[in-house]
Amino acid sequence: MPPNAPRPSAASAITTTNDRPVYVIGGGPGGLATAAALRTRGVRAVVLEKSDQVGASWRNHYDCLQLHTTRTLSALPGLRMPRSFGRWVSRDNVVRYLEKYVEHHELEIVTGVEVARVDPAADGTGWVLHASGGRELTGAAVVVATGYNHTPHLPGWPGRSAYPGELIHAAAYRDPTPYRGKDVLVVGTGNTGTDIAVDLAKGGASRVRLAVRTPPYVLRRTTAGWPAQRTAVLVRHLPAGLVDRIGDVLVRVSVPDLSAHGLPRATGGVYTRVHEGAIPVQDVGIVAAVRAGKVEPVAALTSFDPATGEAVLSDGTRLAPEAVVAATGYRRALEGLVGHLGVLDARGRPTVHGARTAPGAPGLHFTGFTNPISGMLREMARDADRIARTVERSRTRART
Repeated sequence: MPPNAPRPSAASAITTTNDRPVYVIGGGPGGLATAAALRTRGVRAVVLEKSDQVGASWRNHYDCLQLHTTRTLSALPGLRMPRSFGRWVSRDNVVRYLEKYVEHHELEIVTGVEVARVDPAADGTGWVLHASGGRELTGAAVVVATGYNHTPHLPGWPGRSAYPGELIHAAAYRDPTPYRGKDVLVVGTGNTGTDIAVDLAKGGASRVRLAVRTPPYVLRRTTAGWPAQRTAVLVRHLPAGLVDRIGDVLVRVSVPDLSAHGLPRATGGVYTRVHEGAIPVQDVGIVAAVRAGKVEPVAALTSFDPATGEAVLSDGTRLAPEAVVAATGYRRALEGLVGHLGVLDARGRPTVHGARTAPGAPGLHFTGFTNPISGMLREMARDADRIARTVERSRTRART
């Protein structure tokens, strides 16, 4: 944090009074953006962050991470990202920006407090948050911003305990130094998996293989200087079928066919796949690495042989990597927090998002639980303003 920045308040600073603020659960970009938008409208917002610093998940991402969205389309409400950060902002600069954002907006942050459950207030107005230390905090409204990448998901591959090498989730990966000279299998072909595979190949791993269950759509991050994100913003409200056709043309024109190298072209339509939860991979080196043989696509990992510890692939191939990095995604982990309120779908995702609230749960908002092609930070910034307007209107109606 900058040396002169105000420190987030400690957990002991929480008081339970008749003043009911809006509680924002989570001190990441979505939570901070919403708190700032509320403060701009004169609504007191208190951000509850379970770690000891804001932006905790960003601090824990792998070192080489850059935003796949442009700096100008990734800023949160009320503060631009500095031009010195460059077009593609690094992980460390995202963290610096979030720290500066707290300082700039003078946000009320309380760290070291984890909210375990949210219930309707007994008087029928507002919400009670059951937090660590036995606290019960009553808020006029609640914004859940605990993050899309909350709890690492590691598949229960049969025989996993027999694997003799190092097996980690991508959440624990930092840099390629520990893997120099090693044979590494990366499982998962999202942006995280392909980023890590390229990082390992550049960082000196002796062999890098990428286990592919479903071939991803790979898009150029920019084409002739035009960022893919700007195209995504332009087409996001068009019918999925039309965007699928446009996307297929763009992919075939701009991205080489890697089928001969073991990575077939994706099928199913790029926008249709987005609605199913599969975000296109932004090419920050994976195409060149695959073409050069530095990253070798292989079939999906299905199990480990309990007798030999070998990794068994869907095509019957057996591998003996020295390390496995599982870029297999995250869970939202909202069931304990709000699962009893009827606001989650069968997959544990909020049924409504942003300014909208679920029937029977007025004043309970969610932000940051979608991964749109137009950019998560951009959409969280837009959500923040919408939520703030809705909360302000609700408070105005309550006073009249």
